[in-house]
Amino acid sequence: QVQLVESGGGLVQAGGSLSLSCAASGRTFSSYTMGWFRQAPGKEREFVAAIRWSTVRTYYADSVKGRFTASRDNAKSTVDLQMNSLKPEDTAVYYCAAAPKYYSDSSYPGGYAYWGQGTQVTVSS
Repeated sequence: QVQLVESGGGLVQAGGSLSLSCAASGRTFSSYTMGWFRQAPGKEREFVAAIRWSTVRTYYADSVKGRFTASRDNAKSTVDLQMNSLKPEDTAVYYCAAAPKYYSDSSYPGGYAYWGQGTQVTVSS
């Protein structure tokens, strides 16, 4: 049973930083793609970033490119999202997700079979 548990959300002022972490358990994730998505009130869930566990190749939404960095710690089985220069429009619930099969489009939410419960990120202006 795959479990994904996010942590690290909170309240921060615009321009500040937060680091999210996703603890992954229940599988060997070496062939997985791990993704971060977010959902703001009244909006659809949107892709934020992804990382291929084996190659550590990363992908980012244009809206966060240059500000967010995804990484993974193989020893701890965690995936992290470092968020810098945060903006009020980054306010959302952030979800960690795991895709066991390879999809060339890492932003496709349908490719992710497992999801965490989400963690709230609030950026005040």
